[in-house]
Amino acid sequence: MKNLLLGLVLFIGFGAAAQSKVAHVDSQKLLDTMPSRKAAISQLDQIQKSGVAELEEMQKAFEAAYKIFMEKGNDMPPMIKENEQNKLMRMQQNLETRQGELEQELKTYSEQLNQPILERVQKAIEIVSERKKLNYVLDQSSMTMYYKGGMDITNEVITELLILDAASTKK
Repeated sequence: MKNLLLGLVLFIGFGAAAQSKVAHVDSQKLLDTMPSRKAAISQLDQIQKSGVAELEEMQKAFEAAYKIFMEKGNDMPPMIKENEQNKLMRMQQNLETRQGELEQELKTYSEQLNQPILERVQKAIEIVSERKKLNYVLDQSSMTMYYKGGMDITNEVITELLILDAASTKK
């Protein structure tokens, strides 16, 4: 009786597994085809370059002040020397603080730009998977798996994604 019950459970389990439809998609390829993602990357690059330029200016100002201090520091009265040292320390702290602020701003802006893009990718995958009545869609670019056969829906998702992406830029 136990064997019959076990056999029945296994048979039902294999039947359910056979009914599951699985496909895969290359999310990196999807992202690479999106004009809005390319625009977002360009915006992030511009912001990063601007931040780097700002930090370089602050670094140059610090180095110039440090050079002057090193040249004239021995000739300064102790009170002025201490004030100049404190000024240099504040400049260095400001540089480090600003670097942290810029990194955080870039991260926040990146998240703001990428969130709607990733939502459109998800929506396009959902549209195609519903159309094809798929139970599972695996992302081959983020998982190490072996694919033999199976349904690659990347190109169909790209089509949907470009439609969604174009619609979002018209708003």
